[in-house]
Amino acid sequence: MLRIANASGFYGDRFDALREMLTGGPLDVLTGDYLAELTMLILGRDRLKDPRLGYAKTFLRQLEDTLGLAHERGVKIVANAGGLNPAGLADAVRALAERVGVPVKVAHVEGDDLAGRFPGALTANAYLGGAGIAECLRAGADVVVTGRVTDAALVTGPAVAHFGWGPTQYDRLAGAVVAGHVLECGTQATGGNYAFFSSHDVRRPGFPLAEIHADGTCVITKHDGTGGFVDVGTVTAQLLYETGGARYAGPDVTTRLDTVRLTQDGDDRVRISGVRGEAPPPTLKVGLNRIGGWRNEVVFVLTGLDIEAKARLVQDQLEDAFGKHRPAEVRWELARTERTDGDTEERASAYLRLVVRDSDPDKVGRTVTGAAVELALGSYPGFHVTAPPGKGSPYGVFEAEYIDAAEVTHTAVLPDGRRIAVPTPVRTQVVEPPAGPGELPQQLPDGPRRPAPLGLIAGARSGDKGGDANVGVWVRSDDAWRWLAHELTVDRFRALLPETAELPVVRHVLPNLRALNFTIEGILGQGVAAQARFDPQAKALGEWLRCRYVDIPEELL
Repeated sequence: MLRIANASGFYGDRFDALREMLTGGPLDVLTGDYLAELTMLILGRDRLKDPRLGYAKTFLRQLEDTLGLAHERGVKIVANAGGLNPAGLADAVRALAERVGVPVKVAHVEGDDLAGRFPGALTANAYLGGAGIAECLRAGADVVVTGRVTDAALVTGPAVAHFGWGPTQYDRLAGAVVAGHVLECGTQATGGNYAFFSSHDVRRPGFPLAEIHADGTCVITKHDGTGGFVDVGTVTAQLLYETGGARYAGPDVTTRLDTVRLTQDGDDRVRISGVRGEAPPPTLKVGLNRIGGWRNEVVFVLTGLDIEAKARLVQDQLEDAFGKHRPAEVRWELARTERTDGDTEERASAYLRLVVRDSDPDKVGRTVTGAAVELALGSYPGFHVTAPPGKGSPYGVFEAEYIDAAEVTHTAVLPDGRRIAVPTPVRTQVVEPPAGPGELPQQLPDGPRRPAPLGLIAGARSGDKGGDANVGVWVRSDDAWRWLAHELTVDRFRALLPETAELPVVRHVLPNLRALNFTIEGILGQGVAAQARFDPQAKALGEWLRCRYVDIPEELL
């Protein structure tokens, strides 16, 4: 058995988690996921200021008082904190180890940086698999840092190194991918951001760990005595996070999410079994970040009576003031948060948000701030804004491209400095959606129904993938699944979430998880950094769906 735990789900996650996981119980490998689409943009801007940067500096600070502890306990550390500069981070870790007197062997993985092939991109990075990590660990590395690898690669790499799996043992590799996907977002697997949080104490959930076996099965659990909880629901929620259809493609293996089986294996223990895998696709995904232009926003507070008339007045005034200097994109959004006869001023107020974008920083800066400030004494009664208008800031745009895997030089740089070229997959397979819509259960018999929020019986988790979003919806009983699978069609989904009405929406059926996964194309515009909507990462899209009323069979309530 191999015990792999996670201590970071994003750049900025709980700082002391590394120490918590090293001291909380036995481990073999401790991973840290620091990268996201937005993080790569942030690191790209760091690197513009100082070419020596481009990695997650937090990781180094975390190692200062834990590197010796990991070495004493024989725990390997694998993290993608290298970002855009894994070689630089590896050198920094070596310098840190020498300074604190810990004799560790450090290796890194590179080859993902393809910025030279995509002119105009601030960052361009291929999503590599876990084979380079495995090479580093087999060579005796105690610490492995990488650039852009898939989140699950932090788990598949150590598993391949430990168990000696070959590149075509797809079922075992797929089992490790599922374990990695559950671990990658840290406490989201132990009750964090969980739809049914109110029935548990999730004030400080512990980080998850996976007990992986040689056949690719695993148990998801956490250290004894840590907060939160692990059950079939928390694992289901994380499996649905930022995924799409039944075939989940990756550089190591294409994982069949429709084969995953979850069973409760005791308190805070969920067994994952039955996972099937197929050959990976012939291409690698490349994430591109570029500066899209300049953005600014002003939020006007509208209090008391005549909210819509006040909003129309200030809109007309600003639009007139812009004149020929009007920004290329101007968007207004009125959030009716006020209450009638509100008992505090804030509860009697609504918010009118103005968002502007342009390639010219002056058109989102001086043009907007001057016009807004000059209205202070000549607009609607009670005029004020939530913050003084600023000069605007650059925003990023994310795009995904695909490149033949053979064109990427995936390289493991071993502790002794040797450079090992990681071979491309021996067999590949173009990813196609499974035939048919997925097996549906027998429909629940007709009976009395009443309007109620969908979230009374269904959980949801949503997230972003570039400009697209996904909403995974699941239920906890067979009867609820018999109802949900037939009730929540694409048309019904669009009706419940009107923002999706004109967008392409695809429904994926995952019967083993009693789940539906909806992908919505283009709802996030050009990605999180472009901030195209109120919730730019679609984190709460699922919770919006859960609060919508549907006619639910009374026997389920």
